[in-house]
Amino acid sequence: MDKLVIQGGRPLLGDIKTSGAKNAALPILAATLLSSETHYFENLPALTDVKTMEKLLCQLGAKINQEGTLHAVQVKQIDLCEAPYDLVKTMRASILVLGPLLAKYGEARVSLPGGCAIGARPVNLHLDALKAMGAEIGIAHGMIYAKARRLKGARIVFDVPTVTGTENVMMAATIADGKTEIHNAACEPEVVDLACFLNHCGARITGFGSPQMTIEGTPSLPNGGTYCVMPDRIEAGTLMLAAAVTGGEVMIRQYRGGHLASLIETLREMGVKVQEEKGGVRVRGGPVRPVNVTTAPYPGFPTDIQAQIMTLMSLSGGISTVTETIFENRFNHVAELNRMGADIHLEGNQAIIRGVLALSGAKVMASDLRASASLVLAGLVAQGTTEISRIYHLDRGYERLEEKLVALGASIRRVSSPL
Repeated sequence: MDKLVIQGGRPLLGDIKTSGAKNAALPILAATLLSSETHYFENLPALTDVKTMEKLLCQLGAKINQEGTLHAVQVKQIDLCEAPYDLVKTMRASILVLGPLLAKYGEARVSLPGGCAIGARPVNLHLDALKAMGAEIGIAHGMIYAKARRLKGARIVFDVPTVTGTENVMMAATIADGKTEIHNAACEPEVVDLACFLNHCGARITGFGSPQMTIEGTPSLPNGGTYCVMPDRIEAGTLMLAAAVTGGEVMIRQYRGGHLASLIETLREMGVKVQEEKGGVRVRGGPVRPVNVTTAPYPGFPTDIQAQIMTLMSLSGGISTVTETIFENRFNHVAELNRMGADIHLEGNQAIIRGVLALSGAKVMASDLRASASLVLAGLVAQGTTEISRIYHLDRGYERLEEKLVALGASIRRVSSPL
């Protein structure tokens, strides 16, 4: 089992490029089930979750080849309509094959999903929406069983915005009979990227990026070709915070302006210098002030960055707060940061962070994807040596993060340790 060993205290300096977005790549790969054409993907990140999705697609019957920097995916026919537990247990995004399988092949058997232990994240919103489109759905023995002779367009109103729910319904609706309206749809850039890919394939989707989306069903998606996956805004945000917490200066390229407006506003409020330039964003660190943050659906402050910014808050000159409104268990990193000398107290869904003068290196353990990133940031600035175990969580969502940090001047290495 690998771990990261970090010698802290080095400011990060230089230029770095972000990889493709995990949270865009996964639904886009699932969407290839709707088409019989060959799709060539640029900027597909080399991540554990992406490899798991590709393995799942191949098990269903897809043909996937790497041609230079492109990944070629074709699903002419499928061998079965089932996403089994052994694949689904490690990655919640595997639920995204439910809508495409049901729409294209009339049935789907998908194990209830797993993934990071950051909250329940129930799939009832997905299932209720697909039922409204005419599907018959049951749950037994940990499996979702769904059937539909032909899905029909419907008016879907989500009680709360759901990213994967919006994506599942959007994919299913592209080849359903009639028009589907999604109200209170998720507006995240990754949802927009999926909509753009589907339209590239021949779908007719309008209103994406807003709370009301309309999909005019079409008999098939006839277009293949090349599609470039959007840059990963969460990786970009993590690198911005790495520059800030180490007091360095980093130019982050392959960043799309506007995707991190809430983070940039918060960093500037803390005193971090952030300058958006052509082709990227430049971040200069320094002493930081306390700030209060509440996570919210896009365009609000991303829940996927609250663990990382908490590391920066731990070194501010005062008291900061983080209120988590998306996931109920997303404070698993707090105990580990406190082991490194942070002063964080939890009250329900709020973390109260009292700034300290310095963090100290320690042996810590990653509990989930974004928690692991917060510990890496803490290790970069801590005095002494930090060892982070269970970094398989990190590999699910960050492509060669330690290599990128080393290129910016960090002292960080990956080592294998006995199980």
